[in-house]
Amino acid sequence: RGSLRAAVWTPGKYLFIRTKILRLQLPVTHGFFSLPQFFGIGGVAQVILGRGEFGEYLSINLAFGIGVTMGIHAYQDYGAHMNASISFTHCVLGNLPWRKLPAYIIGQFLGSFLASFLVFCMYYDALCEYSEGHYIVTGPNGTAGIFATYPAPYMTLLGGFVNEFLATAVLMLCVLAIYDKKNNGALEGTQAVITGLLVLVIGMAMGINTGYAINPSRDLPPRIFTAIAGWGVEVFRAGDYWWWVPIVAPTLGSLAGALAYKLLIDFHNQTPSDSTHVIYCSILNAKFTSSEWNRDERVDH
Repeated sequence: RGSLRAAVWTPGKYLFIRTKILRLQLPVTHGFFSLPQFFGIGGVAQVILGRGEFGEYLSINLAFGIGVTMGIHAYQDYGAHMNASISFTHCVLGNLPWRKLPAYIIGQFLGSFLASFLVFCMYYDALCEYSEGHYIVTGPNGTAGIFATYPAPYMTLLGGFVNEFLATAVLMLCVLAIYDKKNNGALEGTQAVITGLLVLVIGMAMGINTGYAINPSRDLPPRIFTAIAGWGVEVFRAGDYWWWVPIVAPTLGSLAGALAYKLLIDFHNQTPSDSTHVIYCSILNAKFTSSEWNRDERVDH
């Protein structure tokens, strides 16, 4: 029996990565590439290239929302970090060590870039047919918006910045509420579904103006990919040099959402253990005060 066990080949033993920082990158890269980003960009591609016959705006919202749910389910043990602005905010809050942040962001960016590449390969023929072989950034036949976000023609740069700032602030505030066990957090095991629904409703309520990037990892890597793949540097010039807004606005919005949650909700909540500790200290203080009073009274007499 011992020889039989020795003869069994276990590939996991040899493929296991011993460097922890590299192990962190693998699930983040795979999770973001194969799930939220891949589903979301694929949903946009199907709606645009199908000219509305194979889906509509709601299809895009559902694709991103369900993709986020699947990503959290698949990589919950690794924290399911799929948003660079949220990862950064967790570092600021002390929930994530700063030394892990580069690994998470590199994994997110690499995964997002790979997702864009695979969607491009999958829909290559449809892309060529849609715009007769020309890769156009914006306009009626624009296809760069399949991969990265661009503001609506009527949006100003400031208006788009405010839109992304508010949408990400709402995202961060609600994420903290969902996972806060000191508050009325979501039931254990339902957080992934509720987070996916949150992304879905943000897209349905705040998506028309800017495409609701709400995540630097979702926008910048696909934009870089399109610049390389044939759309050129126009992807950075379009929308009055819009490209930096989905990086800066979500980051600041995430910090603002966390601050709002801390000031308005978290600082006013106490866990049962905290309450018990306060009551216990109050009782001890009352006893100490009483014993002191009795001692002083005896001394006076």
